[in-house]
Amino acid sequence: MNVIQMVDLTTQYKRVQQQMDEAVLGVIRSGKYINGEAVRDLAAGLSDFLRVKHVIPCANGTDALQMALMALDLQPGDEVIVPAFTYVAAAEVIALLKLTPVLVDVHPRTFNVDVDKIEAAISSRTKAIIPVHLFGQTADMEPLMQIAKKYGLYVVEDNAQSIGSVYTFRDGSRQAAGTIGDIGVLSFFPTKNLGGYGDGGALLTNDDGLALKLRMIGVHGQSRRYCHEITGCNSRLDTLQAAIIRVKLPHLDSYIQARRKAAEAYDSGLKPVADWLETPECIPASTHVYHQYTLKVKHGKRDDLQKYLKENGIPAMIYYPLPLHRQPAFKNRVKMGGDLSESEKLCRSVLSLPMHTELDDEQIEYIIFHIINYE
Repeated sequence: MNVIQMVDLTTQYKRVQQQMDEAVLGVIRSGKYINGEAVRDLAAGLSDFLRVKHVIPCANGTDALQMALMALDLQPGDEVIVPAFTYVAAAEVIALLKLTPVLVDVHPRTFNVDVDKIEAAISSRTKAIIPVHLFGQTADMEPLMQIAKKYGLYVVEDNAQSIGSVYTFRDGSRQAAGTIGDIGVLSFFPTKNLGGYGDGGALLTNDDGLALKLRMIGVHGQSRRYCHEITGCNSRLDTLQAAIIRVKLPHLDSYIQARRKAAEAYDSGLKPVADWLETPECIPASTHVYHQYTLKVKHGKRDDLQKYLKENGIPAMIYYPLPLHRQPAFKNRVKMGGDLSESEKLCRSVLSLPMHTELDDEQIEYIIFHIINYE
């Protein structure tokens, strides 16, 4: 059996090696490393894949979040609602722009923001909501968008972990994650479902005005060379990374299917230990692309289980060990949008198993066997 990894990017590369090498060498031979043809090709490909009007590539997913908020002309002290259980990036850029992160608790089974708790967190200073589509499925976007419309709030979807997930509305219409709100953001960090070989990101919008502004923000606020109309930043996707991601994009559907197959095997194989271990729950309206396969380990067994798995050659990661309001950087810098007890509990119980496109049946069976025989 091959060594089990949380993510196996080397084997994934070997499957597209010839095409990937040709794409990278093509960029090097062209000498066009900034805003080269591959950047435009990737934007067009993502636009078609996600059925979104505008794709604006940038340097990384965190920059994409910052640029999105900059485009909304928010003022210092304005409030932005964000889930308490998530990666730090969304709250980080809110604070960086001198806005106030308002933390809302998450649903205990889906890990996404609990939409039923958003309205109570809204104040006269609230200007936007950032739903984070965590671990591979969307937040419950239909009621969230209804709340945003009721209060006149912007919605910026953090879709760094869920590209390819699709949300179905009650009328039967379907939209890709990241294309439902005013702006969506993507990350192409190497371990993402559609990852480059370095940093990368993109913004998504169907709004022509926002698209124009986002493009300007990413190039120092320029509408044309040396004409800086607004305050911006320098955030561009390297042509090399765009070429790499463009090679992977046609394979994204097969990558997703491989992850779903692995998740189905985990779901079935772990049923005998359902009394102390909960497998991921999917909301009916969203497909799941399994960026992570995250368990809830009951009865305080999480840390011991992680140690046991490591001793048996099985990596398992904790995403995330602290909720945002417990992070030292945010002490006295966030507003509590209600009780955050579910986020606290999740930080003590979640454990993510290996999940990637190259997991084989033997590896999955080995992982399941050891979990079932843990006690």
